[in-house]
Amino acid sequence: MVLHKFGEKLYSGLVSTMTSHLKDISKFIEAAQGGLFLEELNRKWADHNKALQMIRDILMYMDRTFIPSTHKTPVHELGLNLWRDNIIHSSKIQTRLLNTLLELVLRERNGEVINRGLMRNIIKMLMDLGSSVYQEDFEKPFLEVSADFYRVESQKFIECCDCADYLKKAERRLNEEMERVSQYLDAKSEVKITNVVEKEMIANHMLRLVHMENSGLVNMLLDDKYDDLGRMYNLFRRVPNGLSTIREVMTSHIRDTGKHLVTDPERLRDPVEFVQRLLDEKDKYDKIIGSAFNNDKTFQNALTSSFEYFINLNPRSPEFISLFVDDKLRKGLKGVSEEDVEIILDKVMMLFRYLQEKDVFEKYYKQHLAKRLLSGKTVSDDAERSLIVKLKTECGYQFTCKLEGMFTDMKTSQDTMQGFNSAHGADLGDGPTLAVTVLTTGSWPTQPSVTCNLPTEMLALCEKFRSYYLGTHTGRRLTWQTNMGTADIKATFAKGQKHELHVSTYQMCVLMLFNNADRLSYKEIEQATEIPASDLKRCMQSMACVKGKNVLRKEPMSKDIGEDDVFFVNDKFTNKLYKVKIGTVVAQKETEPEKQETRQRVEEDRKPQIEAAIVRIMKSRRVLDHNNLIAEVTKQLQSRFLANPVEIKKRIESLIERDFLERDNVDRKLYRYLA
Repeated sequence: MVLHKFGEKLYSGLVSTMTSHLKDISKFIEAAQGGLFLEELNRKWADHNKALQMIRDILMYMDRTFIPSTHKTPVHELGLNLWRDNIIHSSKIQTRLLNTLLELVLRERNGEVINRGLMRNIIKMLMDLGSSVYQEDFEKPFLEVSADFYRVESQKFIECCDCADYLKKAERRLNEEMERVSQYLDAKSEVKITNVVEKEMIANHMLRLVHMENSGLVNMLLDDKYDDLGRMYNLFRRVPNGLSTIREVMTSHIRDTGKHLVTDPERLRDPVEFVQRLLDEKDKYDKIIGSAFNNDKTFQNALTSSFEYFINLNPRSPEFISLFVDDKLRKGLKGVSEEDVEIILDKVMMLFRYLQEKDVFEKYYKQHLAKRLLSGKTVSDDAERSLIVKLKTECGYQFTCKLEGMFTDMKTSQDTMQGFNSAHGADLGDGPTLAVTVLTTGSWPTQPSVTCNLPTEMLALCEKFRSYYLGTHTGRRLTWQTNMGTADIKATFAKGQKHELHVSTYQMCVLMLFNNADRLSYKEIEQATEIPASDLKRCMQSMACVKGKNVLRKEPMSKDIGEDDVFFVNDKFTNKLYKVKIGTVVAQKETEPEKQETRQRVEEDRKPQIEAAIVRIMKSRRVLDHNNLIAEVTKQLQSRFLANPVEIKKRIESLIERDFLERDNVDRKLYRYLA
């Protein structure tokens, strides 16, 4: 027919025949009752497809020649369009089809089992008829109905569930919708339907969930609910501002807890416990961020800034961290493996990084290290050196050169003593022996030189060492630091009971007086030894008032030492051990005047560092205004301490007076460097 120029007639005949046939079919489909409606539609669609295939094969010649030349719709596509217009868009089928599909989805959401195969075929039919048919006739209404459904359901859940249960339900609903898409909807619908669930179930209730009483984010953090926190993180990350909401609440909670931790007077009594609590708190949140928040960098940064904030609220944090290290390196690390020692030191370094006043830590650390080295109390030289290497890596050579100098002095002193003993060992006989540690003035924490009258037996020995040392080294001066030394004394009490007492140099000076006297008053002891009053009181207290260590007795008996007290040897002193260590009653934390003194020394040490920074900056910039100079100096020094702008201004004035800088003649806020 096409060859004989009847193509138009054939084509229009095809259209009218198919149209009338489809009108009959639509009546069949409309007549189907209840659940049979979709099955009938599915069956007729399958038949139509088969028929379409055969018609296309029969009219293949027309399809290939006549249709392209006249720009008409190809046979197969024509068949689909006619099905769409006469069946799907038929007034009695269109709404019924949509309602039936939506009802099946609702039944499935409510837990019923539906015929997913049939659903898949019907949805595929809509997609085959063109994406616009699927979207207009099903997807848009489906999304609107879903939004209403989840809006109502989320409201119901949030009224009756706690936060963890609600999140579980939201997660389950999200997974169900994804599975529904994979089973019988178009893959492109997944993003759209999950967005609906996220908006209605999570985004709209985000703040209420996070702040929910007794079960919100803060309670999850307090109770280490890793699974619930992980679920919250994974759901909230799907919605805008979700993670920032969690982060803000977590940060504010950590800051409040931390602030309470560092300012609570009860907790400040034990520095070691104080630092341990900080470390425990850090471990807790590291674990939460690692296992629940996917090691999220933004959460780690929030944790770091929170710790930096509250650790510096307490001006004694540097001192306490140093005391914690001191405790660990004296006795806390006995029997601990090297790996565990490294872990503890790394944790301490982490807290050290948060400190703004690192130079204050250095001051205390130096004092504590000096005491450990001189008393031989350090658990492990390797651990000590390891920490110094870590401090060096963190703050540079300048920070640790004096600490390294202290170790060098200890080693050199051992060699010096070997030389002294081999030179004078024979002369000493059975008399007292001496072990001297020679300290370089600049490296060790400076101690004011205190006079103390040593027993005559010791004086001769000290003089011998002095002449030996000055004979082997030229241009040096020796000053005895009696307040830092220790001594071992052999003592015989009543009934011939013998003990070896390990005491401080001051205590030795006091005990030796009792070789020549039975009773001595406090005033007489003070006069004979010339030990400073505060030290003498502490040393008398530890020998007369501490149970089990009371080698002396005093009248009247009391816990404190008075100026009118009288002391005598305690003949009834007994101890199970032959060697008895008599400690000195010592304040672990500094007293208020000592604190002031340390703070003053720190401030003094900062002055040259601020000046050096100003000169370095001005040398390279030549001309700089006041505000920028302050900012640059602060930035340069922040690895050691937070410079006070008032102090920087004073140092600038001082440098102007000494002709390092000058003010500009016109703009007084501008400084020039003078070469």
